Amino acid sequence: MGNHAILSASSSHRWLNCLPSARLELEFEDQSGEAAKEGTAAHDLCEHKLKKALHIRSKRPISKYDSDEMEECTDAYVDFVMEQVELARKSCTDPIVLIEQHLDFSCYVPDGFGTGDCVIISDDRLHIVDFKYGLGVLVDAVDNPQMKLYALGALGIYDHLYDIKEVSMTIFQPRRENVSTWTIPVEELKDWAEEELKPRAVKAFNGEGEYIPGPWCTFCKAANRCRARAEVKLKLAEKEFKMPPLLTDAEIEEILLFLPDLTKWANEITAYATDAAVNHGKEWNGFKVVEGRSVRKYKDEGAIAEKAVAGGYKDIYRKSLIPLTEMQKLMGKSKFEELLGDLIYKPPGKPTLVPNSDKRPAMNVADAKNEFNEIMED
Repeated sequence: MGNHAILSASSSHRWLNCLPSARLELEFEDQSGEAAKEGTAAHDLCEHKLKKALHIRSKRPISKYDSDEMEECTDAYVDFVMEQVELARKSCTDPIVLIEQHLDFSCYVPDGFGTGDCVIISDDRLHIVDFKYGLGVLVDAVDNPQMKLYALGALGIYDHLYDIKEVSMTIFQPRRENVSTWTIPVEELKDWAEEELKPRAVKAFNGEGEYIPGPWCTFCKAANRCRARAEVKLKLAEKEFKMPPLLTDAEIEEILLFLPDLTKWANEITAYATDAAVNHGKEWNGFKVVEGRSVRKYKDEGAIAEKAVAGGYKDIYRKSLIPLTEMQKLMGKSKFEELLGDLIYKPPGKPTLVPNSDKRPAMNVADAKNEFNEIMED
């Protein structure tokens, strides 16, 4: 079976929209960075803490990524899961709780399998809880294909043992203060699996279909080299390079919608080309590698201080408060609020234009105007 499914649940948002992308990604090495490793460490800690809460023997994992924030986030996850277990016990005397459960959905997706962080099964309800430690992308449970695949895998195991009528799926993303839950009737989920998932999964597995760029490109291994994505970005860039007054309102609205991804794509191409030149000896026609701007640094602060003081310069240190987050961790939340709560304020953030789909509430236009003008005058 291998360690990784070609059509994995975690990448389903991508291959369900851009069918041949799964096969194309096989040509590229896994470039998972520190964020992915930190996420794995957080998941391992979640697994340990949840087992302890359920009185299952477990040895605490040790990781270089351990931090106060990870402790708080994993504690919050366990608290949430245990609340769901207690809710399940109200309608079922002995609900089943599965941790890091292997889930097989190959009856719908060729060789399809994944791992569910937590699965709670009661008499007529299945609840999937997925822990997300990521900070960058806000993940929504509504119609989430990864969660639906996990649900199908869990139903494959327990649907014949229980009369499960509905499935709830929760994304628990503590660093974004995001807890998103979506519920769907089992029959509706199975209809989607047969009518939409199954035929698209077969095409994706065979590498068939058209390349279709979109938001799902973000974590695609082939994103930097994808011709279809490049054609879309370059076509949009033709408009972007016009002076703003020459663009119609509709053109500006289209650019505003795609500009973050266009900028990200441009930066990714630059990073890819630079890495190829520096680390692999690639020569790009018309380009060369130069040394960028750097900032001077002390080689040895202790030696610097010693010589400066010996030379008669005593006022060489600067005192400053530790960062606010560090201060709160030092004191603890309750003590921090008691001592310093009245002395802490949060200034308004810089006015930012975002799509209506963004969950943040709109600013007062007058306040936004004043804030924007102050920034422009600085």
